[in-house]
Amino acid sequence: MTLWLTRIVPSPRSREARRDLAGSDQGIRLHRRMLLMFPDGVEGPPRAAFGVLFRAEESRSGPRILLQSHTEPDASRLPGDYGSVETRSLDTLLSKLHKGMIVNYRCVANPVRKPGSASREAYGLPPVVALSGNAAVEWWERQSSAAGLEALHINAEPLPAVRGRQRTSGPAAERRIQHARTQFDGSARVVDAELLREKLATGIGRGKAYGCGLLSVAPAR
Repeated sequence: MTLWLTRIVPSPRSREARRDLAGSDQGIRLHRRMLLMFPDGVEGPPRAAFGVLFRAEESRSGPRILLQSHTEPDASRLPGDYGSVETRSLDTLLSKLHKGMIVNYRCVANPVRKPGSASREAYGLPPVVALSGNAAVEWWERQSSAAGLEALHINAEPLPAVRGRQRTSGPAAERRIQHARTQFDGSARVVDAELLREKLATGIGRGKAYGCGLLSVAPAR
């Protein structure tokens, strides 16, 4: 299965691009925008059907959007003035991954833990609790290990939360939720290349529909 990586550099002149990147609803808007580049009428959730993972990030030249998918996206379905788009296959990178290789990584993730039922009842805790500081770093150590990596260096930078929607079984059809985000950067040693390829394709953690979970790696120079 080929993985495709698309780099979108939004135009500052595009009103729709500026709107997509603004505020805590960024995840919802970008989710909808990214899915526009894929065929309609698929069975099941489109994000899962096309393996869509994405994140917005700041580069030296300004904001950019990274989109990863199992299907090559159709950039012509974006507004004409949205920005520049470049798509390439990740096959070469994936084929070169091997045990003992040192890579640099980045992942914007939603580090959380699930309290035990007794703790939730006793303290009125939500179903998941957002993690920060050392707890977030420890969460990433566990997640990267489960992705076939041995973290050598970790930099964890908190990012503004993004808002999402969750379907409920109560009177309201859905409720608003927040996804806390942390950007993890650093270097790691590949321990299990096949497991790493799997996690690169499926993503890490929760909140994937709102711009979390895309793991990017590159050989360390």
